[in-house]
Amino acid sequence: MVKAIVSVVNWKNNLSFSNKRLSQISLLFFAIHGEIRYNQRQFTINKQRITMTKKKVKVGSNTIALNKRARHEYFIEDEIEAGLELQGWEVKSMRAGKANISDSYIIFKNGEAYLFGATIQPLSLASTHVVCDPTRTRKLLLNKRELDNLFGKSSRDGFTIVALSLYWKGPWAKIKIGLAKGKKQHDKRDDIKEREWKVAKERIMKNAHRG
Repeated sequence: MVKAIVSVVNWKNNLSFSNKRLSQISLLFFAIHGEIRYNQRQFTINKQRITMTKKKVKVGSNTIALNKRARHEYFIEDEIEAGLELQGWEVKSMRAGKANISDSYIIFKNGEAYLFGATIQPLSLASTHVVCDPTRTRKLLLNKRELDNLFGKSSRDGFTIVALSLYWKGPWAKIKIGLAKGKKQHDKRDDIKEREWKVAKERIMKNAHRG
């Protein structure tokens, strides 16, 4: 009888121990399961953030500034890419889009070509140790053959050399310059009519597709 009672007590103790062990295992399982679900949720959120960031990046965003007036005022006979000698604060301002070349053109001095009339606005955080001149004349980086060709076209053939666009090419700032001839008034009117007709034609085609 005593042995039977002892056996029952041992069985209950073992059962109690098993229940405790089972509870601990269950808690551990739910903890691990909860952590996995949390990590999966965080992964999904981070993936969505990365996707949204990628969508914000615009393709073809290397352009810094355009001179739209140049193609309205001139016939562009040829285009040439040139480097540009810049100061550190100007590079930072250009990365922030603080450049304007609408009224700029190329001048020659002492056998070198310079960008005249461009404006690069300094950032408010620019170093106070540097005197920032937004409208300073900036040297173009061209080889001797290119310089001689441009100077000859300008002085001998009467071409005006205008700035067309400012853009990034890798880590370097580049400027596209054009050999230009001035348009007459009727040429400008023809260009305006052509642009208006192009816009009207696109609108007609768009409405036709809708119908």
